[in-house]
Amino acid sequence: MTSDAPALKIENLKKVYAGEKGKPGTEALKGVSFLVPQGEFVALLGPNGAGKTSLIGITAGLTTKTSGTVEVMGASIDTHPDKAKSYIGLVPQEINLNIFERVQDIVLDEAGYYGISRSEAIPKVEKLLKELGLWEKRTQKAQALSGGMKRRLLIARALVHEPKVLLLDEPTAGVDVELRRGMWDFLRELNASGTTIVLTTHYLEEAEQLCRQVAIVNKGEIIQEGNVKDLLTKLNVVTLLLDTKEPVTTAQFELLRPLSLKRIDENTLELTLAPGESVNDAVRVFSKVGVQIANIRNNGSRLEEVFMNLIQK
Repeated sequence: MTSDAPALKIENLKKVYAGEKGKPGTEALKGVSFLVPQGEFVALLGPNGAGKTSLIGITAGLTTKTSGTVEVMGASIDTHPDKAKSYIGLVPQEINLNIFERVQDIVLDEAGYYGISRSEAIPKVEKLLKELGLWEKRTQKAQALSGGMKRRLLIARALVHEPKVLLLDEPTAGVDVELRRGMWDFLRELNASGTTIVLTTHYLEEAEQLCRQVAIVNKGEIIQEGNVKDLLTKLNVVTLLLDTKEPVTTAQFELLRPLSLKRIDENTLELTLAPGESVNDAVRVFSKVGVQIANIRNNGSRLEEVFMNLIQK
Protein backbone atom coordinates (compact mmCIF):
# COMPACT_ATOMS: atom_id res chain seq x y z
CA MET A 1 0.00 0.00 0.00
CA THR A 2 1.71 3.17 -1.21
CA SER A 3 0.73 6.80 -1.01
CA ASP A 4 1.03 7.18 -4.79
CA ALA A 5 -1.20 4.16 -5.56
CA PRO A 6 -4.38 4.80 -7.57
CA ALA A 7 -7.50 5.29 -5.49
CA LEU A 8 -9.08 2.39 -7.38
CA LYS A 9 -7.44 -0.16 -9.65
CA ILE A 10 -9.84 -2.68 -11.17
CA GLU A 11 -8.61 -5.29 -13.63
CA ASN A 12 -10.61 -7.81 -15.67
CA LEU A 13 -13.44 -7.83 -13.13
CA LYS A 14 -16.19 -10.35 -13.82
CA LYS A 15 -19.42 -11.12 -12.00
CA VAL A 16 -21.87 -13.87 -12.92
CA TYR A 17 -25.00 -14.25 -10.80
CA ALA A 18 -26.29 -17.81 -10.46
CA GLY A 19 -29.27 -18.65 -12.64
CA GLU A 20 -32.29 -20.76 -11.86
CA LYS A 21 -32.06 -24.54 -12.23
CA GLY A 22 -31.02 -25.45 -15.74
CA LYS A 23 -30.65 -21.82 -16.79
CA PRO A 24 -27.42 -19.89 -17.34
CA GLY A 25 -26.55 -17.15 -14.86
CA THR A 26 -26.61 -13.42 -15.53
CA GLU A 27 -23.24 -11.99 -16.53
CA ALA A 28 -23.34 -8.59 -14.82
CA LEU A 29 -19.68 -7.66 -15.43
CA LYS A 30 -17.69 -8.91 -18.42
CA GLY A 31 -14.05 -8.24 -17.61
CA VAL A 32 -14.16 -4.57 -16.58
CA SER A 33 -10.86 -2.71 -16.13
CA PHE A 34 -10.96 0.73 -14.56
CA LEU A 35 -8.38 3.06 -13.01
CA VAL A 36 -9.25 6.04 -10.78
CA PRO A 37 -6.37 8.32 -9.69
CA GLN A 38 -6.40 9.77 -6.18
CA GLY A 39 -8.39 12.98 -5.85
CA GLU A 40 -10.49 12.32 -8.96
CA PHE A 41 -14.26 12.82 -9.26
CA VAL A 42 -15.63 10.16 -11.59
CA ALA A 43 -19.14 9.35 -12.80
CA LEU A 44 -20.29 5.87 -13.76
CA LEU A 45 -23.15 6.26 -16.23
CA GLY A 46 -25.35 3.59 -17.69
CA PRO A 47 -28.92 2.27 -17.92
CA ASN A 48 -30.51 0.05 -15.27
CA GLY A 49 -28.86 -3.37 -15.28
CA ALA A 50 -25.66 -2.08 -16.89
CA GLY A 51 -23.49 -3.36 -14.02
CA LYS A 52 -22.79 -0.14 -12.11
CA THR A 53 -24.16 -1.31 -8.75
CA SER A 54 -22.37 -4.67 -9.07
CA LEU A 55 -19.11 -2.79 -9.64
CA ILE A 56 -19.70 -0.62 -6.56
CA GLY A 57 -20.80 -3.58 -4.43
CA ILE A 58 -17.71 -5.65 -5.25
CA THR A 59 -15.38 -2.70 -4.58
CA ALA A 60 -17.03 -2.06 -1.21
CA GLY A 61 -16.85 -5.73 -0.21
CA LEU A 62 -20.62 -6.30 -0.26
CA THR A 63 -20.72 -8.52 -3.35
CA THR A 64 -18.47 -11.46 -4.17
CA LYS A 65 -16.71 -11.20 -7.52
CA THR A 66 -16.43 -14.13 -9.91
CA SER A 67 -12.89 -13.23 -11.01
CA GLY A 68 -10.54 -10.31 -11.51
CA THR A 69 -8.76 -8.00 -9.08
CA VAL A 70 -9.71 -4.86 -7.17
CA GLU A 71 -7.32 -2.63 -5.21
CA VAL A 72 -8.29 0.36 -3.07
CA MET A 73 -5.39 2.74 -2.37
CA GLY A 74 -3.08 -0.19 -3.19
CA ALA A 75 -4.84 -2.65 -0.83
CA SER A 76 -6.26 -5.77 -2.48
CA ILE A 77 -9.80 -6.74 -1.51
CA ASP A 78 -8.56 -10.37 -1.59
CA THR A 79 -5.38 -10.20 0.49
CA HIS A 80 -6.08 -7.11 2.64
CA PRO A 81 -9.90 -6.84 2.74
CA ASP A 82 -10.10 -4.99 6.07
CA LYS A 83 -7.51 -2.43 4.95
CA ALA A 84 -9.31 -1.92 1.62
CA LYS A 85 -12.67 -1.44 3.38
CA SER A 86 -11.17 1.09 5.79
CA TYR A 87 -10.35 3.34 2.85
CA ILE A 88 -13.95 3.32 1.57
CA GLY A 89 -17.07 5.22 2.53
CA LEU A 90 -20.21 3.84 0.86
CA VAL A 91 -23.51 5.60 0.26
CA PRO A 92 -25.79 2.82 -1.04
CA GLN A 93 -28.65 3.14 -3.49
CA GLU A 94 -31.16 1.84 -0.94
CA ILE A 95 -31.80 3.67 2.33
CA ASN A 96 -30.60 1.12 4.90
CA LEU A 97 -30.78 3.11 8.14
CA ASN A 98 -32.15 1.91 11.49
CA ILE A 99 -35.16 4.20 11.39
CA PHE A 100 -35.80 3.77 15.13
CA GLU A 101 -32.35 5.08 16.05
CA ARG A 102 -31.54 8.74 16.64
CA VAL A 103 -29.77 10.62 13.85
CA GLN A 104 -26.70 11.42 15.95
CA ASP A 105 -26.42 7.87 17.28
CA ILE A 106 -26.47 6.35 13.78
CA VAL A 107 -23.31 8.23 12.86
CA LEU A 108 -21.67 7.70 16.26
CA ASP A 109 -22.27 3.94 16.06
CA GLU A 110 -20.69 3.86 12.60
CA ALA A 111 -17.60 5.57 14.01
CA GLY A 112 -17.38 2.86 16.64
CA TYR A 113 -17.26 0.16 13.95
CA TYR A 114 -14.01 1.74 12.73
CA GLY A 115 -12.47 1.86 16.22
CA ILE A 116 -12.98 5.59 16.72
CA SER A 117 -13.46 6.42 20.39
CA ARG A 118 -16.67 8.19 21.41
CA SER A 119 -14.76 11.26 22.65
CA GLU A 120 -13.04 11.55 19.26
CA ALA A 121 -16.20 10.77 17.30
CA ILE A 122 -18.52 13.33 18.93
CA PRO A 123 -16.87 16.44 17.38
CA LYS A 124 -16.56 14.65 14.02
CA VAL A 125 -20.26 13.83 14.04
CA GLU A 126 -21.22 17.36 15.04
CA LYS A 127 -19.16 18.79 12.17
CA LEU A 128 -20.66 16.43 9.60
CA LEU A 129 -24.25 16.92 10.72
CA LYS A 130 -23.84 20.70 10.64
CA GLU A 131 -22.26 20.62 7.17
CA LEU A 132 -25.10 18.45 5.87
CA GLY A 133 -27.86 20.48 7.51
CA LEU A 134 -28.87 17.76 9.98
CA TRP A 135 -27.67 19.17 13.29
CA GLU A 136 -31.09 20.41 14.37
CA LYS A 137 -32.48 16.90 13.73
CA ARG A 138 -29.74 15.11 15.70
CA THR A 139 -31.99 13.91 18.53
CA GLN A 140 -34.85 12.80 16.26
CA LYS A 141 -35.31 9.24 15.09
CA ALA A 142 -34.36 8.62 11.48
CA GLN A 143 -37.95 7.69 10.59
CA ALA A 144 -38.93 11.37 11.12
CA LEU A 145 -36.57 12.57 8.38
CA SER A 146 -37.63 13.39 4.84
CA GLY A 147 -36.24 11.29 1.99
CA GLY A 148 -33.65 13.94 1.17
CA MET A 149 -32.49 14.16 4.78
CA LYS A 150 -32.14 10.38 4.97
CA ARG A 151 -29.88 10.56 1.92
CA ARG A 152 -27.73 13.18 3.64
CA LEU A 153 -27.61 11.05 6.78
CA LEU A 154 -26.25 8.17 4.66
CA ILE A 155 -23.48 10.51 3.48
CA ALA A 156 -22.65 11.57 7.05
CA ARG A 157 -22.48 7.92 8.11
CA ALA A 158 -20.18 7.09 5.19
CA LEU A 159 -17.78 9.95 5.98
CA VAL A 160 -17.39 9.68 9.75
CA HIS A 161 -14.18 7.61 9.50
CA GLU A 162 -12.72 10.05 6.93
CA PRO A 163 -12.40 7.60 4.03
CA LYS A 164 -10.00 8.20 1.17
CA VAL A 165 -12.58 7.03 -1.39
CA LEU A 166 -16.31 7.81 -1.32
CA LEU A 167 -18.59 5.55 -3.39
CA LEU A 168 -21.98 7.12 -4.12
CA ASP A 169 -24.64 4.91 -5.69
CA GLU A 170 -27.32 7.33 -6.96
CA PRO A 171 -27.11 9.57 -3.89
CA THR A 172 -29.62 12.19 -5.06
CA ALA A 173 -32.38 9.83 -6.21
CA GLY A 174 -35.69 11.25 -5.02
CA VAL A 175 -34.10 14.44 -3.70
CA ASP A 176 -35.70 17.76 -4.67
CA VAL A 177 -33.78 20.28 -6.77
CA GLU A 178 -32.82 22.61 -3.91
CA LEU A 179 -31.45 19.80 -1.73
CA ARG A 180 -29.67 18.27 -4.71
CA ARG A 181 -27.84 21.52 -5.43
CA GLY A 182 -26.82 21.78 -1.77
CA MET A 183 -25.46 18.23 -1.88
CA TRP A 184 -23.54 19.10 -5.06
CA ASP A 185 -21.82 21.99 -3.26
CA PHE A 186 -20.92 19.72 -0.34
CA LEU A 187 -19.48 17.04 -2.65
CA ARG A 188 -17.44 19.61 -4.59
CA GLU A 189 -15.89 20.85 -1.35
CA LEU A 190 -15.23 17.30 -0.20
CA ASN A 191 -13.48 16.46 -3.45
CA ALA A 192 -11.49 19.71 -3.33
CA SER A 193 -10.21 18.63 0.11
CA GLY A 194 -8.70 15.50 -1.46
CA THR A 195 -11.39 12.81 -1.20
CA THR A 196 -11.72 10.65 -4.31
CA ILE A 197 -15.38 10.31 -5.33
CA VAL A 198 -16.97 7.72 -7.61
CA LEU A 199 -20.59 8.51 -8.42
CA THR A 200 -23.26 6.48 -10.17
CA THR A 201 -26.21 8.54 -11.30
CA HIS A 202 -29.13 8.67 -13.71
CA TYR A 203 -29.10 12.47 -13.54
CA LEU A 204 -26.71 13.11 -16.40
CA GLU A 205 -26.65 16.82 -15.62
CA GLU A 206 -25.21 15.80 -12.26
CA ALA A 207 -22.28 14.06 -13.91
CA GLU A 208 -21.64 17.02 -16.21
CA GLN A 209 -21.77 19.51 -13.33
CA LEU A 210 -19.66 17.57 -10.82
CA CYS A 211 -17.27 15.18 -12.52
CA ARG A 212 -14.07 15.55 -14.49
CA GLN A 213 -14.00 11.94 -15.69
CA VAL A 214 -16.80 9.72 -16.96
CA ALA A 215 -17.05 5.99 -17.63
CA ILE A 216 -20.10 4.78 -19.55
CA VAL A 217 -21.17 1.24 -18.64
CA ASN A 218 -23.53 -0.85 -20.74
CA LYS A 219 -24.28 -4.59 -20.60
CA GLY A 220 -21.46 -5.28 -18.17
CA GLU A 221 -18.75 -3.47 -20.09
CA ILE A 222 -17.20 0.00 -20.09
CA ILE A 223 -17.95 1.19 -23.61
CA GLN A 224 -16.42 4.66 -23.27
CA GLU A 225 -14.38 6.56 -20.71
CA GLY A 226 -12.50 9.80 -20.56
CA ASN A 227 -12.61 13.47 -19.72
CA VAL A 228 -16.09 15.02 -19.70
CA LYS A 229 -15.04 17.79 -22.10
CA ASP A 230 -13.49 15.29 -24.50
CA LEU A 231 -16.67 13.19 -24.51
CA LEU A 232 -18.75 16.24 -25.30
CA THR A 233 -16.74 16.80 -28.48
CA LYS A 234 -18.17 13.49 -29.74
CA LEU A 235 -21.54 15.11 -30.31
CA ASN A 236 -22.55 15.10 -33.95
CA VAL A 237 -25.63 17.22 -33.31
CA VAL A 238 -26.68 20.15 -31.14
CA THR A 239 -30.10 20.15 -29.45
CA LEU A 240 -31.69 23.44 -28.41
CA LEU A 241 -34.90 24.47 -26.68
CA LEU A 242 -36.70 27.44 -28.21
CA ASP A 243 -39.20 29.46 -26.19
CA THR A 244 -41.67 31.32 -28.41
CA LYS A 245 -43.40 34.61 -27.60
CA GLU A 246 -46.81 33.23 -28.62
CA PRO A 247 -48.17 29.68 -28.82
CA VAL A 248 -47.19 27.94 -32.07
CA THR A 249 -50.29 27.00 -34.04
CA THR A 250 -50.73 23.68 -35.81
CA ALA A 251 -50.56 25.46 -39.18
CA GLN A 252 -47.29 27.17 -38.26
CA PHE A 253 -45.79 23.94 -37.00
CA GLU A 254 -46.62 22.24 -40.33
CA LEU A 255 -44.79 25.04 -42.19
CA LEU A 256 -41.74 24.42 -39.99
CA ARG A 257 -41.56 20.73 -40.99
CA PRO A 258 -38.32 21.22 -43.03
CA LEU A 259 -36.58 21.78 -39.67
CA SER A 260 -35.86 18.93 -37.27
CA LEU A 261 -38.38 19.95 -34.61
CA LYS A 262 -40.28 18.40 -31.72
CA ARG A 263 -43.06 20.13 -29.84
CA ILE A 264 -42.50 20.19 -26.04
CA ASP A 265 -45.53 22.36 -25.27
CA GLU A 266 -47.43 25.15 -27.03
CA ASN A 267 -44.66 27.69 -26.31
CA THR A 268 -41.59 25.41 -26.39
CA LEU A 269 -39.96 23.59 -29.30
CA GLU A 270 -36.92 21.34 -29.44
CA LEU A 271 -34.63 22.02 -32.41
CA THR A 272 -31.91 19.59 -33.54
CA LEU A 273 -29.10 20.98 -35.69
CA ALA A 274 -26.90 18.65 -37.72
CA PRO A 275 -23.23 19.52 -38.44
CA GLY A 276 -23.06 22.59 -40.68
CA GLU A 277 -26.58 23.78 -39.84
CA SER A 278 -26.87 27.26 -38.32
CA VAL A 279 -29.24 28.38 -35.59
CA ASN A 280 -29.47 31.76 -37.34
CA ASP A 281 -30.77 30.07 -40.50
CA ALA A 282 -33.36 28.23 -38.42
CA VAL A 283 -34.49 31.45 -36.73
CA ARG A 284 -35.02 33.04 -40.16
CA VAL A 285 -37.32 30.15 -41.08
CA PHE A 286 -39.30 30.75 -37.90
CA SER A 287 -39.58 34.44 -38.75
CA LYS A 288 -40.93 33.69 -42.24
CA VAL A 289 -43.87 31.73 -40.79
CA GLY A 290 -44.59 34.37 -38.13
CA VAL A 291 -43.09 32.60 -35.09
CA GLN A 292 -41.07 34.92 -32.83
CA ILE A 293 -38.36 33.38 -30.64
CA ALA A 294 -38.13 34.75 -27.10
CA ASN A 295 -35.28 32.60 -25.82
CA ILE A 296 -32.83 29.91 -26.98
CA ARG A 297 -31.16 27.52 -24.52
CA ASN A 298 -29.27 24.24 -24.46
CA ASN A 299 -31.45 21.20 -23.96
CA GLY A 300 -30.39 19.90 -20.55
CA SER A 301 -27.25 17.83 -20.37
CA ARG A 302 -25.18 17.38 -23.49
CA LEU A 303 -23.76 14.21 -21.88
CA GLU A 304 -27.16 12.62 -22.34
CA GLU A 305 -26.80 12.92 -26.10
CA VAL A 306 -23.33 11.37 -26.00
CA PHE A 307 -24.64 8.59 -23.78
CA MET A 308 -27.58 7.74 -26.01
CA ASN A 309 -25.42 7.86 -29.16
CA LEU A 310 -22.97 5.39 -27.62
CA ILE A 311 -25.40 2.81 -26.22
CA GLN A 312 -27.43 2.78 -29.44
CA LYS A 313 -24.42 1.79 -31.53
